[in-house]
Amino acid sequence: MLGTHEYTVGVEWHGNRGTGTSGYRDYSRELIVSAEGKHPLEGSADKPFRGDPARWNPEELLLAALAQCHLLSYLHVAVTVGVVVTAYEDDARGTMVEDGMGGGAFTEVVLRPRVTVADRSMADAARAAHQRASELCFIANSVNFPVRHEPEILVA
Repeated sequence: MLGTHEYTVGVEWHGNRGTGTSGYRDYSRELIVSAEGKHPLEGSADKPFRGDPARWNPEELLLAALAQCHLLSYLHVAVTVGVVVTAYEDDARGTMVEDGMGGGAFTEVVLRPRVTVADRSMADAARAAHQRASELCFIANSVNFPVRHEPEILVA
């Protein structure tokens, strides 16, 4: 299944309060992210950047993409090495540092997956599978900062 894959999303700004971007405080950062056949996501800037904390911000969406990609890659690897996963949760955390000139960048993401396996004999292979999952994750391979893993393996 080698090939090129293209993805399309739409982003529509809903923050014009009547005067557009006439001033930094005069508009909302509310937006809608959409893709064909999917539920829309309500987005905004992060709260420190005058955004709505009740909506998803781009930084959270990047972190979610990394965590979701690792989870899906991990489940694939688990099957190939004979590990039966019965539950998977992650408490992912990312660090972004502002550069003092209005920009910034992520410096690190740490994924903290809690993986439950069916049998104690699978624990070592389950822990090792995170490395291969990291190598396979399209999103992690596309960012220019480290994505570390601190897995916890539990037995059902």
